[in-house]
Amino acid sequence: MPEALSHLKVLDLSRVLAGPWASQTLADFGADVIKIERPSSGDDTRRWGPPFMADDNGELTAESAYFMAANRGKRSLCLDITDPQDQAILHRLAAECDIVVENFKVGGAEKYQLDYATLSAINPRLIYCSITGFGQTGPYCHRPGYDFLVQAMGGLMSVTGDREDTAGGSSGPQKVGVALTDIMTGLYATVGILTALAEREKSGLGQHIDLALLDVTAATLANQASNYLVGGKIPERLGNAHPNIVPYQSFATADGHCIIAVGNDEQFRRFCDLLEHPELAEDARFASNQQRVKHRQQLVPLLEKIMLGKTRDQWLQLCEQKQVPAGPINTIDEVFNNEQILQRQMRVSVPHPLNENLEVPGNPIKLSRTPVQYKRPPPMLGEHTEEILRQLG
Repeated sequence: MPEALSHLKVLDLSRVLAGPWASQTLADFGADVIKIERPSSGDDTRRWGPPFMADDNGELTAESAYFMAANRGKRSLCLDITDPQDQAILHRLAAECDIVVENFKVGGAEKYQLDYATLSAINPRLIYCSITGFGQTGPYCHRPGYDFLVQAMGGLMSVTGDREDTAGGSSGPQKVGVALTDIMTGLYATVGILTALAEREKSGLGQHIDLALLDVTAATLANQASNYLVGGKIPERLGNAHPNIVPYQSFATADGHCIIAVGNDEQFRRFCDLLEHPELAEDARFASNQQRVKHRQQLVPLLEKIMLGKTRDQWLQLCEQKQVPAGPINTIDEVFNNEQILQRQMRVSVPHPLNENLEVPGNPIKLSRTPVQYKRPPPMLGEHTEEILRQLG
């Protein structure tokens, strides 16, 4: 069965994470993604280590784990974008491609003759996706933007971390443990590209997609943004608690921690039953979620005391029996050895020229007729230069 996007060709001028994440998603579904890299050095993330991949003999290579995370399925072509001859090669590639992904600073692509105006004149059907920190317009447009910086400026850090009035709260706002703004921007880029492709089927024309990390961060504040825009309340840090649902947080047990995620009043009643305190569900202060949110300062300490009475696994077993959403707080090794993750093919192996059993996380999108086929590993620097140039003639 042909792959879903095998008819598409992508010119990937991006580096680091947000742009490569978008192009990797397209590559997963069969698009021919040509990653343009600087001769000798390549994508910045090739040097972001340790850790680095070991080869078949157990010897460390120069292939960084970070680069592996966002570049599977692509072909690497080394070109010097400051060289007019190499710019001409890129123009020939753009004439054959459906999509360009780039993350130059605003105006940066123009001086290399790789901007939308230049490439769309060569190929009017081209869909050109620009990813920057702050977008192509606005007073911040010329500022450099990085995930950590934008997590702070976009409000995400203001709602991440322990409550101000707790011991952990003294450490202040915290960033998310992965570059979530970059990842979400990459996903929005993928959505935008596929939307523009669908529109091109009607108009026959490509278009320019302007994506900003700050815009994406503001958009993905989701209910926290709505809590402010609709409710007029500025959200605060709540640690592992939820601003709109109670109880929906982590609890200490006799031997560790677990998550209790009660989503409705019926689940709360079942939760109180397994706690052997059914009277809590009958208490007017706690009978509805609205009242539980209002009286969380009274309810949560009661629950915290009860939860200390059994081990984590004992509580999780009871929650499963009573169909109360709950789970452990897994470490990364526990995640990728979990039977559910393995059954869902979220840990996959792709043969690499230096390591025939390179493992990477799987793609979470499961298509019934045209599933992901992991054909290409993350490329070595310039691995496909000769192959691609020969195809161009």
